[in-house]
Amino acid sequence: MDIKRVKDYIYWLYYQYLLITCSYALEPWEQSMFHTIMVTVFAMVVYTAYVFVPIHVRLAFEFFSQIFGVQPDSTVSVVN
Repeated sequence: MDIKRVKDYIYWLYYQYLLITCSYALEPWEQSMFHTIMVTVFAMVVYTAYVFVPIHVRLAFEFFSQIFGVQPDSTVSVVN
């Protein structure tokens, strides 16, 4: 892809974003506030997913391993 096509595609995505959110009808200061709030909310969602999803996946794995009888390695005793 050449640079012009990439640039046109990014402009097209931004135009779609404006149409979907109806923010094209806002005044410039309202658009900047709206975009700031949207970026902040998106950043918080990404941060929360990054921090909490691995913890919940680990806890779910431990929960289901206890249900299905798989013992963790730390509690298995070695018999001679």
